[in-house]
Amino acid sequence: MVGPPLLEVKNLTTQFQIDNGRYSAIDDISFSVKKGETVCIVGESGCGKSITALSIMGLIPSPPGIPSTGEILLEGENLLEFTHSQMLKVRGKDISMIFQEPMTSLNPVFQIGSQVAEVLINHNNMKKSEGLKFAVEMLQKVGISQPELRAKAYPHQLSGGMRQRVMIAMALACNPKLLIADEPTTALDVTIQAQILELMKELKSSFDTAIVLITHDLGVVAEMADRVIVMYAGSIVEVTDVYTLYKNPSHPYTGGLLQSIPKMKKKVKHLNVINGSIPLLSEMPKGCKFHPRCSYASDKCRKERPPLKEIAAGHEVACWYAKELTLEGVQIV
Repeated sequence: MVGPPLLEVKNLTTQFQIDNGRYSAIDDISFSVKKGETVCIVGESGCGKSITALSIMGLIPSPPGIPSTGEILLEGENLLEFTHSQMLKVRGKDISMIFQEPMTSLNPVFQIGSQVAEVLINHNNMKKSEGLKFAVEMLQKVGISQPELRAKAYPHQLSGGMRQRVMIAMALACNPKLLIADEPTTALDVTIQAQILELMKELKSSFDTAIVLITHDLGVVAEMADRVIVMYAGSIVEVTDVYTLYKNPSHPYTGGLLQSIPKMKKKVKHLNVINGSIPLLSEMPKGCKFHPRCSYASDKCRKERPPLKEIAAGHEVACWYAKELTLEGVQIV
């Protein structure tokens, strides 16, 4: 995974108009994704993971959303400067997205094959008959049995796992450069979850597609990630490779997330939790956003917001005491 980044996000800020004020759901974040790389974005619900994905896709509803500022560079071209018609050509072809709930993402009145074929007809100028034939091939590639029959089915006639496979087939139909997967295994049982993750790894290997995987499941992160971005309250607090994250977390929030994982060999009465909750957009604290929940917080943390700084090669942390803290990691296989 050498060479220039496929995707570069620079100083991205996404705001929403709430009552009489503007509040940042994404606050000046920067990161990159290389070709063929899997980057996981993790954090609690409400930390800004999905808004980051929707901002990259240009799908923030306005109002209440306010056009994002900063830069979103796909192979050097700033997507924030694209017109609506230009973004329509990018979505589905260069960047595809798997949304959280496939039942609400699929049109209930169209057959599965027609919905997969639509992407091919719009982006690859295929005839309808060609698109339908290729759609059946894509359904087969993603492991759907009897693809010819399933292509004629409607979304409500498929199981949750099969609908998710259909979403993956749609997302990969045009061989995109970047796949964004927003909680792709939510509401699926563990067996189907394992199958979906294995499918994504196989397709990544086959198509050399870069993946941005959004999840709150640290087990999925250990299974899939090359690098990990930890978000809190709309900001990035830690970025590193997956092994360093689990072995040597350097932000108290990351440490708290890891310590909340149940341990199979250790019996405990209560799971560890991070006290408190993510602040409301209209009530962001001064200084470090995490300081009200952090047991290591000092006066400096309460007054000054720490920048995201490199503490080791490829390891960035937004904490004033990142080099001084000794946080307990967890072992991954």
